[in-house]
Amino acid sequence: MTINSRPPGAGEGTGTDDVTRRQLINLAYRMLGSLADAEDVVQDAYARWYALEPERRHVIESPGAWLTTVTSRLCLNVLTSARVRREIYVGEWIPEPLPDGARWNDGRMGGVAIDPADRITLDESINMAFLVVLESLTPAERVAFILHDVFCYSFDEVSQIVGRTSGACRQLASSARHRIRDARTPALPTGEQAGIVKRFKQALETGDIDELMGVLAPDVTAVGDGGGLVSTVSHPVTGAARIAHSLVQFEALFGHLSFEEHTVNGQPGLIARQSGVTVSVYAFEFANNQITHIWGIRNPEKLRPWRGELGASCVCHRACPQMYGRLNMLES
Repeated sequence: MTINSRPPGAGEGTGTDDVTRRQLINLAYRMLGSLADAEDVVQDAYARWYALEPERRHVIESPGAWLTTVTSRLCLNVLTSARVRREIYVGEWIPEPLPDGARWNDGRMGGVAIDPADRITLDESINMAFLVVLESLTPAERVAFILHDVFCYSFDEVSQIVGRTSGACRQLASSARHRIRDARTPALPTGEQAGIVKRFKQALETGDIDELMGVLAPDVTAVGDGGGLVSTVSHPVTGAARIAHSLVQFEALFGHLSFEEHTVNGQPGLIARQSGVTVSVYAFEFANNQITHIWGIRNPEKLRPWRGELGASCVCHRACPQMYGRLNMLES
């Protein structure tokens, strides 16, 4: 194994401690947009590690790099097959939303004691708008971009992971970078985003159509993901008036919903509860002090972390400091 980089915090000697596993899940989540798929991929990578003969494991200079390579290749396979699977997915597919660290502040989740660090770091590389744009990339573009621009692997290292030349990987990452830059909107300060979400919540609770239309951009788009398991809009809906009326009708139809402001993938969002159970998670994109995109995730399979049905098995990835600079450069 000639790759020298490994996930930050990878254990010395074995490279197979909990920290390494959590770094791999961080990597896999960013590649796949699904916590469940990320955990499956990492579990598969570890199974392959332990299936090696002890002598083979002993001569691998960097187990963390070996695991990263295997995980990345498995992610590439999953992304390729996912395009086929999502063609038969009922309705729209939205990346799995992640709760913020507040759920772990007491060291418990869903009544299960966990390591307070066991969560994915909520940085720019996992906000919902960013993940949605990543979905538009080819599998190879996505893997090359995340490995290089987010996790700071060199193109020589990326080439060994994805099985292409370093020049080809450079081109893949460049293509991805341009497509992401073209899709991104200037970010509003978090405080301003939170204020917009608060207005949205209050208008939704009171059924104030005019206020809702005021907080929504004229060409706002709403997308729902029920996975065929619960009711939601089956196709994207566009237009402030149409969405405002639909939201009020939706709230009236289901009734007895309580809305709470909550961080979703690192940004201000909302959750809806019914009888104390989270039934919807809303993520937003903002521009010009209005909401431009609404993503409503209702698929119960994607809401298990919000219901305390899954342990928070993934933790902070101490992303390369250059990541923030590279992401900010996409704004220019």
